Amino acid sequence: MQTLSLKSTLAIAAGLACAAGAYAQEQVVKIGHSGPLSGPNTFAGRDNDNGVRLAIEELNARKISVGGKTLKFELVSEDDQCDAKTGVAVAQKFVDTGVRYVMGPYCSGVTIPSSRVYDGGGTLVSTVGTNPKITQAGYKNLFRIVASDVQAGASMAAYAANVLKAKKVAVIDDRTAFGQGLADEFAKEAQKLGLTVVGREFTTDKATDFMAILTSLKAKQPEAVFYGGYAPQAAPMARQMKQLGINAKLLGGDTLCSPEMTKLGGDAVNDVVYCAYAGMLMDSDAGAKAFQEKFKKRFGQNPDVYGPFYYDQVMNIGEAMQKSGSVDPAKVGAYIHQNAHKGVMGEYAYDDKGNRIKAPVVVMTFQGGKAKPLASY
Repeated sequence: MQTLSLKSTLAIAAGLACAAGAYAQEQVVKIGHSGPLSGPNTFAGRDNDNGVRLAIEELNARKISVGGKTLKFELVSEDDQCDAKTGVAVAQKFVDTGVRYVMGPYCSGVTIPSSRVYDGGGTLVSTVGTNPKITQAGYKNLFRIVASDVQAGASMAAYAANVLKAKKVAVIDDRTAFGQGLADEFAKEAQKLGLTVVGREFTTDKATDFMAILTSLKAKQPEAVFYGGYAPQAAPMARQMKQLGINAKLLGGDTLCSPEMTKLGGDAVNDVVYCAYAGMLMDSDAGAKAFQEKFKKRFGQNPDVYGPFYYDQVMNIGEAMQKSGSVDPAKVGAYIHQNAHKGVMGEYAYDDKGNRIKAPVVVMTFQGGKAKPLASY
């Protein structure tokens, strides 16, 4: 049996000590992502995931040091399927496994019940869920990183009244917390502005056939139809409006600003679909355009609606850790509440409830299969 010399043994021991020392100088920070990675909204979940991933890669390249240790960020992504029960299970899993920073959920109907679990686990949550109820629960470490339904719905109602000069509008929603909340806010503001809501219809976030609903609304001759829901339903709705000869505009929130609209709706969306995009315009801002090019180089496609916001908030979190000298979510959250962050999609500053202050909203339409900005609010 061959034995190691004392010199070899000491060399190995020294090597192990160095490796252990290097490991001790590194602190892992897990960033969770809860979103739809399967089902009709997979495109959005993947885009959000890519936004988080890109930010994590950049933060790791910066080698941020906190408390004498280099932070190593790791992405932990889970499919919540835009389903409340699944989303709550994902939240519990994150809390149980020590994930203290979560990006998402994407769907308001998932965010509302899962936020309670995250709050109980001391987790900092950054969501694009837009339903007003999300920030009304009083959770200290929950941030809405985009405009709320109140802002988006009101902006579209103002556009319908003041620019499209509509007098009669119809409202459809998909019965999700997001869709219904957005439609309610639009209808409320539309009535304040003197518009007549000639019909209020309901569908689901799984439906693709809207002929019966649209036929009923056609008889009421609305000049605009507002849809509270997601692109996989709005695109076929636009097609079916065209088939039925309905000349009304189809209005919606930022989910309708997705490139998925033209993929699924074809030329039926051109100059027909109008959406409220809760962000800055990529092509009109040098920093945003540079981000778009960087994103495309990394993932082979342009960012969709929310990827840039997820990127911004992860970068905001990393900066807050560095500036506050802590990875404790309570201290990091307090720093974010007190300090604005300049990101790709504008300035991120939050009120005491976690709503983004002065979140930009841009009304857009589609021309030639591409989104075109029309007005800012």
